[in-house]
Amino acid sequence: MKKFKNISVFSIIGLVLLCLSSCDDTTDIYKVSTPSAPILADLNFSQIELDADNSNNPALSLNWEESDYGQQTSINYAVQFANDEAFTTPVTASTVTGRNNLTLSTSEINAAAGSAGLDPFSWATLYTRVVASLGSQNGESTASNAIQFDVYPYYNYVFNDYYLVGNGVAPGWNNNLNNPPLFRDADNQNLYYYTGYFANAGGFDEGRFKILESRGLWQPQWGVTPNEGDDTPAEAGDIAGNPTTQSGDPGRFGVPNAGYYQFTIDFSTKKYTLTPFDYSGATDFSSIDIQGSSTATTALTPLTIDSHMWYAAAIHLTPGDISFLTNAGSTWGGSTGFSGVATDGGEQVPVIVEDDYDVWFNDFTGRYILVPLNL
Repeated sequence: MKKFKNISVFSIIGLVLLCLSSCDDTTDIYKVSTPSAPILADLNFSQIELDADNSNNPALSLNWEESDYGQQTSINYAVQFANDEAFTTPVTASTVTGRNNLTLSTSEINAAAGSAGLDPFSWATLYTRVVASLGSQNGESTASNAIQFDVYPYYNYVFNDYYLVGNGVAPGWNNNLNNPPLFRDADNQNLYYYTGYFANAGGFDEGRFKILESRGLWQPQWGVTPNEGDDTPAEAGDIAGNPTTQSGDPGRFGVPNAGYYQFTIDFSTKKYTLTPFDYSGATDFSSIDIQGSSTATTALTPLTIDSHMWYAAAIHLTPGDISFLTNAGSTWGGSTGFSGVATDGGEQVPVIVEDDYDVWFNDFTGRYILVPLNL
């Protein structure tokens, strides 16, 4: 026992001496000095008009003197834009490592201008700078001087649109037959609704539908997490997407019986609900027109299987406004562009960019959606 204790004591002393020796060795410690800021070169122009027809063309080339961190190391550079010189809410358009130059395309500048809060189709000042940093955590960051130029952006459509397909809805299993869109929430871009008639001819595989992101294409598509065959209709559950959450196609949404239902789907929480809708007391309109400064008065068409779901396909709208006029003389409108909820006697729906649109209006809920076809 005594011998064991002596060895332990000597071992401890050796470890202490080794620690003291190694702790004094600082030859491998990586040190950087206070970095110098990059210097962004001035531009040789003061204005740039962005052309939506040539969105992939180069629009802006930036060059800068590199930062000095006192060591030979790769430096990250983030190119940022803002609508004020203080960069209160900067937008990072692109990042590079070990380079002191970058060229951005027309679409990249337009997206940065939109994200920075600049309105389309009007001249405004856009500020840019370069922020240097080190490592994957972007440590020791330092910003360059800011330069500015005036820009005329085109409209950047930032929304996602989704469409119904299946034997429970109007187009059947045809992915390009005037497929009705989901109605996007004006305040939550991930939340969508569809309140209308769902068919069911009887049988396990009837009353089914899925969600497509593009008409005419089967992927990306959304459905339920159970595989087809195990996808018993349910009033709520989780959603799955090919290719977003998996490589194979998801199961089908479904209704147990024909009738009116309210379908909601949240692409951020990956949840859905599908519950019967009480339409008692709803008004049956014989006609609904679009009217307003954006277009000549145009009649909407009801879906064959659902007289409360109205649409106009590929209608040309110019900047201005629209509203929905019923045969009863009531005028419905809403305050938000592209999608929202119209009310009887409400504001005019703003149209902020010229394009051909598919316009849909639900007279149960007042929900409307304007889907641009070329943006």
